[in-house]
Amino acid sequence: MAEQPPILLIDAPSLYFRAYFGIPESAARTAAGQPVNAVRGFLDMLAQLVRTRRPDRMVCALDHDWRPAWRVELLPSYKAHRVAPEGGEVVPDTLSPQVPMILEVLAAIGVTAVGATGYEADDVLGTLSVTQPGPVEVVSGDRDLFQLIDDTRRVRLLYVGRGVAKLDDCDDAAVRARYGVPADRYADFAALRGDPSDGLPGVPGVGEKTAARLIDRYGGLAGILDALDDPTSGFAPGLRAKLDAARDYLAVAPKVVRVATDVPLPPLPTALPTAPADPDRLLELAEQWNLAGSCRRLVDALATRD
Repeated sequence: MAEQPPILLIDAPSLYFRAYFGIPESAARTAAGQPVNAVRGFLDMLAQLVRTRRPDRMVCALDHDWRPAWRVELLPSYKAHRVAPEGGEVVPDTLSPQVPMILEVLAAIGVTAVGATGYEADDVLGTLSVTQPGPVEVVSGDRDLFQLIDDTRRVRLLYVGRGVAKLDDCDDAAVRARYGVPADRYADFAALRGDPSDGLPGVPGVGEKTAARLIDRYGGLAGILDALDDPTSGFAPGLRAKLDAARDYLAVAPKVVRVATDVPLPPLPTALPTAPADPDRLLELAEQWNLAGSCRRLVDALATRD
């Protein structure tokens, strides 16, 4: 029996940021000189994914709130280093105008893009990963999404750390091999280790190996904190002191790291078309923004995936 085609859940910000920094602006401009490197790269990534993964469904998740207030309230340092002086996220001036262009092209093709007020793209992906029938393939360069992997529900992470052409197709065994913890304990592991890219300080003096060893021994952060109150639990005195000093942080960090799986989303069309939903509009956009090659590659991938 043939394997059922997957749904691809795309971390759109992760991919278009990667596209923006991966393609020089000088290599992708409109006739008027406007950069379209992020748009072109993003569409080419989607074409590559459609060709290689052969999905029958796709949703692109968006950041409607890249730094949700509820996470900042729990941990004020969360992404604080990425806040622009005038507020909002630090985003290159020539990238911001390209995001609406990406959304227009996706609409013309017929690919659903969705975000939710008060939530990040990660949370949208997390919710879809537990509500959509499997197999599910989440596409992202964000390590936090290792926590979504679930072999039982056939949820995998296609990690794009080395690019879409060199995907790391990750199941639970891959997370264990990489970090020494199961996927469902990755949020606890990240809280202990920290992540400077998200303003997550971690426990000073606790690195990846120590975090993995603690989780292996005590089962997770709750078990570690319980063991701290047991003088016979076997902590080295220095490590016990470090963890004890970080109790307040450890009480909130997992809630910040943990991806929400209960985002209120409307019913979504997920079926991936075999032809553009609005071919005339797609042709107009392709000509206007000098995207003919990328649009053609994506349309061809959609038409030939069966």
